[in-house]
Order: sequence, then C-alpha cells, then structure tokens
Amino acid sequence: MPTLINQPTVVAAAGNLPKEIQEFAGRVNTGQSDVSVARMVSPTGWVEPGQRPQFQEISVVIRGTLHVEHETGEFDVQTGQAVVAQPGEWVRYSTPGEGGAEYIAVCLPAFSPDTVHRDSACDSPPSS
Repeated sequence: MPTLINQPTVVAAAGNLPKEIQEFAGRVNTGQSDVSVARMVSPTGWVEPGQRPQFQEISVVIRGTLHVEHETGEFDVQTGQAVVAQPGEWVRYSTPGEGGAEYIAVCLPAFSPDTVHRDSACDSPPSS
C-alpha cells in the first residue's frame, strides 16, 4: 500500500546563511537509508562548504540558479535543469544569483552527516 507523507521534516543546513531543507523521504522523516528526497530553498549569497560525499546526489532546479563548483571547474544549473554528482566527487553548491534558488535533491543512498564528508570551511577545492 502506498504511504502518504503528510509533511516534510525541516533539517539543519550547512553554509554561511540560513537555508531551508525540507526532507520528505530519508533518514530523518521516514527512516529510509536507501534514498532521500528533499526540497531546498536557499537565499541569495548562500554558500556551503565543499564536500566529497559517499552518495550520488541529483539536484533538479525548480527556480533560480544553483552554482556548482567541482575539482576541474564550475557551472550554473538553471531552472528546469539538473546536475548529478557521483559518489567521491568533490562539489560545492551555492546560490549567488538574485532571489536564491529552490531545488529538489535526491541522494542515493540517503543523505547522512556521516557520509557527506564536508570541508572544514568554504575554501577552494582540496587537492586530491
């Protein structure tokens, strides 16, 4: 039988400014470890520390622009586009554009603070 998820759980976000993470499915809201699905709403100027997660992360931009830095460059993900980061890749997300961004993040397996492996600060990509 399908399960209705009545509402997401708001979880704490990393970064220099407050960002809202609404987890619909995952370790916090549904106890799932295989996948997490969350709506992200981040303000203009938000930047998070770089990370080298052990999970695949697929981010679909609903509104605004998500800026993605990686070890060999950077690019913008616009409304209606998506980005896929593979496990073990270094990435850093930010929303420098006016109005910030809203996006859906899907992590396989589910996001975990123990497997995200964040940098200690919002510095440049670490050397491998």
